Amino acid sequence: MERPARLCGLWALLLCAGGGGVAAPAETQPPVTNLSVSVENLCTVTWTWNPPEEASPNCSLKYFSHFGNKQDKKIAPETYRSKEVPLNERICLQVGSQCSTNESEKPSILVEKCISPPEGDPESAVTELQCIWYNLSYMKCSWLPGRNTNPDTNYTLYYWHSSLGKVLQCEDIYREGQHIGCSFALTKVKGSSFEQHSVQVMVKDNAGKIRPSFNIVPLTSHVKPDPPHIKNLSFQNGDLYVQWKNPQNFYSRCLSYEVEVNNSQAETHDIFYVEEAKCQNSEFEGNLEGTICFMVPGVLPDNLNTVRIRVKTNKLCYEDDKLWSNWSQAMSIGQKANPTFYITTLLIIPIIVAAAIIVLLLYLKRLKIIIFPPIPDPGKIFKEMFGDQNDDTLHWKKYDIYEKQTKEETDSVVLIESLKRASQ
Repeated sequence: MERPARLCGLWALLLCAGGGGVAAPAETQPPVTNLSVSVENLCTVTWTWNPPEEASPNCSLKYFSHFGNKQDKKIAPETYRSKEVPLNERICLQVGSQCSTNESEKPSILVEKCISPPEGDPESAVTELQCIWYNLSYMKCSWLPGRNTNPDTNYTLYYWHSSLGKVLQCEDIYREGQHIGCSFALTKVKGSSFEQHSVQVMVKDNAGKIRPSFNIVPLTSHVKPDPPHIKNLSFQNGDLYVQWKNPQNFYSRCLSYEVEVNNSQAETHDIFYVEEAKCQNSEFEGNLEGTICFMVPGVLPDNLNTVRIRVKTNKLCYEDDKLWSNWSQAMSIGQKANPTFYITTLLIIPIIVAAAIIVLLLYLKRLKIIIFPPIPDPGKIFKEMFGDQNDDTLHWKKYDIYEKQTKEETDSVVLIESLKRASQ
């Protein structure tokens, strides 16, 4: 009987030892307390909370949070969370506590806190609010008035970014057709991390009658460079080499290019997309300091070629790569057509046209007679040839005979007197 009793005791010890190796189910922590929300600057929303009451002392508290529809999940030990969001819609954050950074671990009951959009009629808020950062020097924002807004509404734009100590008001308000806009200085220095931030913008009216409208502009997008400046065009071994200078504040690796070549004689129009501008000929690489070079193949020097260039930011440095700069000023190279021929032609053609008009006016009747000669009347011709002579005709014939006889008699008298004088 002793051996079965010992076996039962040993079996009980093994069961106890095995039971000690099984992990106890995770303890659910209590929810966080005093969850509140506040707005800083224009669009910086901050949620804060206190640790849960009666939390387990053996738990290293972490906080699980996310926005509506479980967006932007985050597990961190901090008792706050901030986010830049445009306050045009309702925004809610849910927060819970847990003991690890494992997302699969079930957090406590989630506590939610929301922030409502600004008061006012949504139809009165401005629409199509967008901003463009021009050449990393100034930002230009534009918008359209809301539907339920008076046409004479006076708008005000406020802006803020991390380099400012406070929110500023934009002073340069302008109108372009239906669009209203404002521009303010925003300078980026090479080598700075300024592009990692964003600009917060709010537009409202001075009287406070319309609903404010918000926008957040990342400084890695909506960037429009100035046009480049062409420095030199030259031919080498049947190829055209184009050298230009990039706009200020940009690295060459952050830009993409388009080179347009127009041939006036052949009437060709070619555009070359350039990801990396680099000439294979070292002679042109170091010709001009701080310039970029590109080789256009197959351009003949015996024709007049006009070149233009434009640039845009690329995905290597910026998120947005759709805003092209304006075209640069055009530069031409090649044999130009002699303008003397065209000038002479322009002067001669009006003279020829004027002379032709004068000749036509002077000889129009004669030309009409030549082109459309009159048809003779046969009856009139026969009447003149064989018709009877009336009394008037006979009278005038008698008068002509009398005049002829009188003239002959006078000439005879004059001749006789002359002979008499000559004989004396």
